[in-house]
Amino acid sequence: MPEVPLDFPRQWVEFVDPADEDQLIRADLTWLTSRWECIFGRGCKGIDPNRPDAGCCTHGAHFSEKKDKKRVEKWVEKLSPELWENHDLGKKGGWTEKEDGQSKTRVIDNACIFHNSEGFEGGYGCALHHLANKEGVSFIETKPEVCWQLPLRRTYEDRDYEDGTERLVVVLGEYDRRGWGEGGHDFQWYCTGNTEAHNAPDPVYIGSKNEIIALIGQSAYDVLAQMCDKRDALLRKNPTDPALAPHPADPVT
Repeated sequence: MPEVPLDFPRQWVEFVDPADEDQLIRADLTWLTSRWECIFGRGCKGIDPNRPDAGCCTHGAHFSEKKDKKRVEKWVEKLSPELWENHDLGKKGGWTEKEDGQSKTRVIDNACIFHNSEGFEGGYGCALHHLANKEGVSFIETKPEVCWQLPLRRTYEDRDYEDGTERLVVVLGEYDRRGWGEGGHDFQWYCTGNTEAHNAPDPVYIGSKNEIIALIGQSAYDVLAQMCDKRDALLRKNPTDPALAPHPADPVT
């Protein structure tokens, strides 16, 4: 089945953040209860035809802030040649570079410098991901923020009410092609809208629980998960009900 259109009905929920009454959480239930999962190494076609083996790791990762870079830097020091295929290149020429004045991970042969090629004994894919497994920590600790968040997307909005009340709105949704900017439309393939990547046994809000908690906090996640639980139960009974706005890339059972 071809990739589904970018625009389709979605069901959103909005609630006050239990940890901060001046903050709202706005979440895309259609995405969070979808059956998307990362299929890197299991059918992922990649975003660049020149490096399909690199998945979405072809452009390098931009750091969200200095703190993000410093955190990753500490873990890079722990990478050995056995875990990191480009270890020597990174140590000699550096593992970061500048793009439009912004710091990002260096790109080698059309792939992030931390991407290990297929057949590398230390493990195929992200060296920082493999390091997390070795150290017994979450990849949230070792990888740049944009890497562990994708394809979840957190954005912020300011809301002003007529009575003068102001609130920050934390929006949690799907990082679709548009999230990548104009270049996203040139990707040869993208996972969030493809049925091949929508066969997970658990919905996104469960499969990506740790990432969501890192993005909105434990208390907000607990409220959100209850809502998702109820919606998921309804979807299991009525997977094609248009009133529930199911994700069109999900399998129909």
